[in-house]
Amino acid sequence: MNNELFYFFYNLAHRSAFFDQVIIFTAVYFPFIVMFLAFIYLLFYRKSLRDLIFVFFSAGLAGIISKLLKILIHTPRPALVLPDIQTLFAKISYTFPSDHASFFMALALSIFFIRKKAGYWFLFFALLVGIARVAAGVHFPVDILGGFALGALVAYFLKKV
Repeated sequence: MNNELFYFFYNLAHRSAFFDQVIIFTAVYFPFIVMFLAFIYLLFYRKSLRDLIFVFFSAGLAGIISKLLKILIHTPRPALVLPDIQTLFAKISYTFPSDHASFFMALALSIFFIRKKAGYWFLFFALLVGIARVAAGVHFPVDILGGFALGALVAYFLKKV
C-alpha cells in the first residue's frame, strides 16, 4: 500500500516543467512561508507570549526528535529502493520520519490548540508540504504519516504540560 500511494503522488511529477516547479516550490520553499505566516499570525493574534513559545518549541522539538529517530531507524529514500525513481531535488539523509512532516504537524496542531480556525489552515499547509515531498520522490507516504504522528504527539504532550 505504501508503494501504491507513493506512485500515485509521484506520478504527478515529471509531467510538465511548470508543475514540477510547483511541486518543488511547495516541498522546499513554501515551508519557509508557512513558518513566516505562523510567526506573523502569532505575533499579532496570540493570547500571550507563551503561545508563541509553545508553537515554535513544539515544532522545534518534533524536528529534533525526528532527526534522532532517523539516526536510529535508517530507512532509505525512495530513489535508493525503487530503481525507476528520479527525484525532483536531491536528498541524501534517511527518510523516516519526515522532518518536515514532524515540524509542520507540531506547528499546525499547536496553533490549532490556540485558535481552531487558523489551525485548520496550518494543518492544510502541513498536508500540502507532505504531499509535495512524496510527489517530489524524496519520501514515502509512511514517512509523512510517521512525521505527522510524531508532530501530533509532541504538540499534544507539550499542551498538557
